[in-house]
This record gives sequence, C-alpha cells and structure tokens, in this order.
Amino acid sequence: MGQSPSTVLPSPDFNRPEICPSNRYDHLYSVSGVPLDCNTDLNFMEDSTGGFDYTANLPDDCLAGIFQFLSSTDRKCCSLVCKRWMRVDGQSRHRLSLNAQAGMLDFVPSLFKRFDSVTKLTLRCDRKSISINDDALILISLRCKNLTRLKLRGCREVTEVGMAALAQNCKSLKKLSLGSCLFGVTGLNAVVSNCPLLEELSVKRLRGTHDGTEMIDPVPAASSLKSICLKELLNGQSFAPLIIGSKSLRTLKVIRCMGDWDNIFESVGKFNAGLIEVHLEKIQVSDVGLSGISKCLSLETLHIVKTPECSNVGLSVVAERCKLLRKLHVDGWRTNRIGDDGLVAVANHCLNLQELVLIGLFPTSLSLTAIASNCRDLERFALCGIGTVGDAEIECIASKCVALKKLCIKACPISNAGIEALASGCPNLVKIKVKKCRNVTGEVVEWLCARRGSLAFSFEDSEVEALDGSASDNGAQDNTIGFTTYLGGQVPVAEAASSSNINSNRLTTFRNKFGFLVGRNFVPSPFRRWSTNDNIANDNFS
Repeated sequence: MGQSPSTVLPSPDFNRPEICPSNRYDHLYSVSGVPLDCNTDLNFMEDSTGGFDYTANLPDDCLAGIFQFLSSTDRKCCSLVCKRWMRVDGQSRHRLSLNAQAGMLDFVPSLFKRFDSVTKLTLRCDRKSISINDDALILISLRCKNLTRLKLRGCREVTEVGMAALAQNCKSLKKLSLGSCLFGVTGLNAVVSNCPLLEELSVKRLRGTHDGTEMIDPVPAASSLKSICLKELLNGQSFAPLIIGSKSLRTLKVIRCMGDWDNIFESVGKFNAGLIEVHLEKIQVSDVGLSGISKCLSLETLHIVKTPECSNVGLSVVAERCKLLRKLHVDGWRTNRIGDDGLVAVANHCLNLQELVLIGLFPTSLSLTAIASNCRDLERFALCGIGTVGDAEIECIASKCVALKKLCIKACPISNAGIEALASGCPNLVKIKVKKCRNVTGEVVEWLCARRGSLAFSFEDSEVEALDGSASDNGAQDNTIGFTTYLGGQVPVAEAASSSNINSNRLTTFRNKFGFLVGRNFVPSPFRRWSTNDNIANDNFS
C-alpha cells in the first residue's frame, strides 16, 4: 500500500522515429551482388524494439566512439545494419588494410569516398599476384592527403614515379614501412625530401638498392627521423648518410644486412650521441663498431645477436661508458667470444639493468653471481642454451635477485633442485618459463605452484628445436604440443603449435633456396652449423 511498482513501464512515445524497413535494409547486398535474406531478422527486430530505432537520437560522435571498441570484423557487420551506421563507420575509421592487387584501381574512388578519414593505410600484395601500380598509388595519395602512416608490402609494380607523387601529396607522413618492393634510392630520396615530418622509416628487402651507386639524401627529413630499421638489404650502406645525418635519431636496427658496418657505427657514435636503442643482428660488425656505439652515453637498450666478430672487449667498452643501460640481449651464437669478462663488466657498471637475455654463451658462476649481486633492479632474466648454468647458479639467482619478476630458462642442465630453490627466493617473481630442461619433471612444477599459488609456471619438456630462432623472425616456433600450468597447479592445458608456423616455414624455405647471401660474406663455415640449433624466442617474457 502506498508503494510504487518496482518496475516502471515505459510510456509510448509517438514522436520517436520509426524504423523504415525499406530504407534500413535496402543496401544489404553480398559481395556477389545478391540481396541478403534478412526477413527473419527484420521481423525479430520489429517485435523486440516495438518498431522504433533506439539509436536514432544517439549522436554520430557517440556511435563512432562505440565503433572504436569493436574489432574489424564486428565493424564490418555493424556497417550493414543501416545506411547511417555505414556512413558513421566510414567517417570514423582511421586505419585501413587492403589487398593491393592490380584490380584495386577501379575501386579506389568509391572506396576512399566512403573511408575519407583514413590516416593509417596498409597495402599488401602476395607474391603470386600482380600488385597495384603507380596509377593506383597516385590516386590513393590524392584521396588520402592526411596519411600519417603507410605500409607497402609486396607492391612490386610501384616505381620511383609513384613514390615521388606519394611524397608530394602526403606531406604529413610520419611513419613509412617498405617491404619487398622494387623501386630504389630515387624513390626513397623523394620521400625523404618531401616529407619533413617523417619520424620512423623501416625498409626490408628493397630490391632497387642493390647496385650501391646512390646514397639516401639526409635532408630535410633527417631533422625529424627518430627511428630507422633496415632488414635484409644487400647494400644497406646506401643509408649511411641518412643514419649519420639524423641528429634526432633514437632507435637504430640493422638486421641481416650485407657489408662491413664498423665505419658507419664509428660515425654514428660521433654524430648520433642521442641514440637510446640499438639492435644488431647477423651483420658484419666487430669490437670497433661496438666501441663507436659506446659513445652514445644515453644508450638504454642494446641487442647483440649472432655477430661472431664481437667479443668481451667490445661489450666491456659499452658497459663502461653506457651506464644507463636497462635492456641487454646477447646471443653469442656459441662462438665463446663473449663470456665472463664482458658480463662482469656489465655487472660492475650497468647497475640500472632491468632486462637481461643471454643465449648461446658460456658464463660461469663468477659472472652470474656478479650480475645477481650488483644489478638489484633486474626484473626479467632469460638463460637459453647455456651449458654452464646449473642448479647452483639458479640458487644464486633465487637468493640474490630480489626484484626479479620473470625468469626464463631454456635448454640448460638444471634439475628439480634448482626449481625448488625458487620456492623461497625471488619474492616478486610472477612468472617462470622452463623449456627443454630434461632433468626438470612435472612433479616439481606442481609442487612449486602449490607453494606459490600466484605464480604462473610455463613448462615444456620437449626436446624438438626449431630450424631458426632469430629474434626478428617472431621467435622460434615449436612444432610440438606443449603443456602449460598456470596459477597454483591448475589442470594443464594443451597448447598446439600456432598458425605462425606457416610464415616461419615460408621464411625457412626462402633461406634454404637462396642461401641468404648475407651470411656468406663474413660468417665462418664452422659457425653455420649452430644456425640449426638456435632457439631464440622474442616471447621469453610474454
């Protein structure tokens, strides 16, 4: 008595806009042009909504904001709901990825009339198809003058003419990524000369730079360039003027590029002292080049991966000068040129080290104890393929690495005793990954998870190794089924090999077919045998 009902029935509002079935669904057509059968859905929606469109009064900005939380597939479905949703989706979509085949030219006007706000564009064509040509790229650049990011993959029909027009029409470009294209230095010079806001440049397998007769002009984009990534180039030295002239450069990655890089890195140390991140992988660089890099006193991240001419001397020089180093990855390729001397120098001088990955080295307890004792901020530690790391070294890490959060151990001769030491050590440890350690059993994994219920433990005892495990190749992919235990010893879940194995197999086939010419210049033949046993993964701490 005297109480209102718990639910209030909505009063009919005859001023609300009604759904017009003929207007709402008249654009629903499949790709083949056959109308979609939506009678059932239409009747259901009219029954459930009472004949009213409850999103009609929602502002376009709010609707666009909702679309931003959806995946690309869900957004495609939403664009089929009604004409208004299609319009809002097109106007609010800033990122677009397209299959850049030759037939795309006919659809460019209508496509970019709908998506008129695109600022990030990816054009990708597979190797078996004919890609878009200069005409299509020019038309796209005229329709997308506000582009800030562009990625071209496999666009083999694009020449210097198309790149020059792109540079003229898209002067706001900040990030450019090129892969498997055929144009050369002239096209790159056009971009560098006409895009003064360019900040990131990534070039992979650019065939037109093979002759080495031309150089990349560093003006005027050199004033804004912050990141340069070069991969699998036969003549990466043509980028030397651009690298040296980029005074604002912060990140430099040189991966599997031919030629001697020592002289370039010496100049980099003189003219690019502000470098923060350097990646060196499978290139011809020695301690001379590392000495040049050591002049970058602000260096925080350094990757030395499969560079057999680098030794303890170069690493020691870097450690003594770059005291701000926070992340260090060293893959010695089992050449035994980097060991205790270099790592002890790191322990004595790089006290701010937070992440350390050691692969294919032969350190002893001397250097590992020094690292565990001096690097008190070490949070992520990976030991892969190190035959000198046993239970005693793991016990030392457990007792001294107080800040450690993630630990990865792969193919090391440790046993259950080493894992048991982690039960009382490393109080901040949240994740452990153990792979290919044959003396570690599942019983100790369950025991440790029971002792530390919040600890995530990834365990795999398979001894099958990938063909190649370069960090830049998305890591090593194991063609096996691993068993992972998480959070207090729950039921193990089988993890099948991911679909990325397909891409890895394609890359391996390419290398086997062409022999990857880079390695033939400077890698001695005794070292090549290790390439089939490497197991470097970029997901050590994932």
